[in-house]
Amino acid sequence: MAEKSQRDLEGAELLEQVFRDVTPLPGRVIKRNLQTPPPPKISIASGTGATNAHSIPKEADAHLPEINHENAPGLDKRSARKLKRGLREIEARLDLHGLRQEEANRVLASFIARSYKAGKRCVLVITGKGQVSEGGGVLRKNVPRWLNQAPNRMRILSFTHATPADGGTGALYVLLKRQRP
Repeated sequence: MAEKSQRDLEGAELLEQVFRDVTPLPGRVIKRNLQTPPPPKISIASGTGATNAHSIPKEADAHLPEINHENAPGLDKRSARKLKRGLREIEARLDLHGLRQEEANRVLASFIARSYKAGKRCVLVITGKGQVSEGGGVLRKNVPRWLNQAPNRMRILSFTHATPADGGTGALYVLLKRQRP
């Protein structure tokens, strides 16, 4: 038993481990009908940033309502106001300027996963305002959509535009959920 200790094994597994290297006496046959059940399958949402079952909150299977700048389901008014006014401490920043959409999506998912795993609560994602003549930046439009997609949405409580001092409509405050053991 190289990897598992005897305390980790239970009942049939322990018996199977004990009898695995036993040879029967001459003229006797060992009947082995002990089968250990297959390990439980853990389904992790596909996407970047999800490396193990602990990196996604337990409510990952539940349908979560979409978040937008005006709507923060599951967040009380006081906390929403505090986030919108930029009164929460920014614990990490991500600047997506100059990145292509695919790369920005991958970097964003990785950043959200790392920040969540590190126990950070409020992060700033800078998208830039984009070209005004073209109706705004591509990242500025897509980042809110990406934040609502798995696995990001399962880690996020709310997001809103930043205050002008932190980038205004070209940046987002993202409030992450607390990591539960």
